[in-house]
Amino acid sequence: MKFGIDRLLSEPDLIQDLSGRRVALVAHPASVTANLDHSLDALIAAGVNVTSAFGPQHGLKGDKQDNMVETGDETDAVYGIPIFSLYGEVRRPSGQMMSTADVFLFDLQDLGCRIYTFVTTLLYLLEAAATHGKEVWVLDRPNPAGRPVEGTLLVPGQESFVGAAEMPMRHGLTMGEMGHWFIRRFGLDVAYRVIDMHHWLPEAGPGFGWPTDRVWINPSPNAASLNMARAYAGTVMLEGTTLSEGRGTTRPLEVLFGAPDLDAGKIMAEMQRIAPEWLEGCAIRPCWFEPTFHKHARTLCSGLMIHAEQAFYDHGLFRPWRLQALAFKAIRTLYPDYDLWRDFAYEYEFDRLAIDVINGGPSLREWVDDASSAPSDLDAIAASDEARWREETSDCILY
Repeated sequence: MKFGIDRLLSEPDLIQDLSGRRVALVAHPASVTANLDHSLDALIAAGVNVTSAFGPQHGLKGDKQDNMVETGDETDAVYGIPIFSLYGEVRRPSGQMMSTADVFLFDLQDLGCRIYTFVTTLLYLLEAAATHGKEVWVLDRPNPAGRPVEGTLLVPGQESFVGAAEMPMRHGLTMGEMGHWFIRRFGLDVAYRVIDMHHWLPEAGPGFGWPTDRVWINPSPNAASLNMARAYAGTVMLEGTTLSEGRGTTRPLEVLFGAPDLDAGKIMAEMQRIAPEWLEGCAIRPCWFEPTFHKHARTLCSGLMIHAEQAFYDHGLFRPWRLQALAFKAIRTLYPDYDLWRDFAYEYEFDRLAIDVINGGPSLREWVDDASSAPSDLDAIAASDEARWREETSDCILY
């Protein structure tokens, strides 16, 4: 198969359409060709007139470890072109930034999750391009989580940098497909083109979205594996809690929780009692870890490790958002007074609890905290929203 960048570089008709035009590239460390050449180097080597580049959250180099760690603008030491940060002084490209090119190539590897901020960066770029009369091409890449859709829709009015619009946590689209939905949803008048992939099979094993003959490169520092990408639509919710998500270890965001004052075995048993069907599609095992930094740093934590990989993975049954919600529910049931929800500024949102910002509304937190609520209550809300999203985006599907 071929990713968008590989098609652009190998098909003369495509690259000819950039001839005589100033080109900008939006990229990060996973923006590479099949030969692992960075897209910036490959485009310039192919004779494309790249006049600027843009880095999203974590930077063009992917060197910024945590959320709310900003990157500054710089000049590329090799090519002498400006490198603009879209996670520094601004999140939206300024008019001066947009004036540096005619065509903007968006080549970011996504994880298929609404909260992963690259999807919001795409929306902001499309809006800026519409305002300034620029053209946007998405060099499409796989959604490593595949086609499954999961989670409640973001509630209107709850938008943020981790919630671009009314979409579920696990959206099931590629960035090229998402661009089509954004243009329709926001009525954007923008020149838009998708350089689609050849032979991407999102429902085919063993990768179920990720082609197993391609090397995994972290699109952000803590996106270290395909297992993480599959689990992320659930485990990212840990960022809104006092529980460790495994930052400061070698397997971040692949655990259901970690904490020094919780009994993982008891929590696992409670999860099996409450909703055993939400545990399907993966293996879960008790583990111990000591984060070197971040929450519970240098403290031994009891936790549960997710293995949505190899023979343990069932693409049709694994539902990470429900699985993580179930872990929260079991903790709240066993430890009713536990200080679970972290009260801090999350992605520059100061007036809402982080867990509500992450979920695009309070419904999940309210379900966890309501002692009388049952799995069927959350499932009914989510299932309705998931069906609505599938129907709404059905005509955006390219593969």
